[in-house]
Amino acid sequence: MNVFEIIGAIIGLFYIVSEYRADRWFWPLCLLMSAFYAVIDFTNGIYANGAICVYNFVTAIYGMLVWRGVIQKRKEDHGGERHISSCPRRYWWQIIAVTVLLSALLTWLLGYIKESSYPLLDGISSALTIVGMVMLAHKWWQQWFLWMIVEPLMIAIFLLTGNYASAALYAVFEVFCILGVIKWKRESIS
Repeated sequence: MNVFEIIGAIIGLFYIVSEYRADRWFWPLCLLMSAFYAVIDFTNGIYANGAICVYNFVTAIYGMLVWRGVIQKRKEDHGGERHISSCPRRYWWQIIAVTVLLSALLTWLLGYIKESSYPLLDGISSALTIVGMVMLAHKWWQQWFLWMIVEPLMIAIFLLTGNYASAALYAVFEVFCILGVIKWKRESIS
């Protein structure tokens, strides 16, 4: 464990609490955490997740704009912050198909280039993260289910690479996933 990883884990604690609360500070914390974990992941040979941190950084900018109402998705949105809602059923088949295809593609690619320490775990967790971040940007409460799958995969990766502070952080994330489903579903407007 190094100081950089511990700082990243501390930022991660603030990050998950703000996500759980659907707080507007979530996105700036996402930017900061993504930067820290890009370095941690690339340093430990977790290349897909390192690239995902770069993706998360860009998605955080998009999510911040959507949540604050700068980017409006529906005609009935008249500014103001986006409310937590349910993912429309018409998108579920697309979410599942994209997740499965991305998982297979990333796992194959990581195995082919033989640079990733754990291509299967890295590929699946990265695919779920890509889709989860889009769902999070739309403030769909079901996004928590994807994180419930991602977190144990990341715990395994971090334990295998000796990043114990990060593994502990992701164990805390898993608890917040369960709490997040309950809270966000209750606060959902649809």
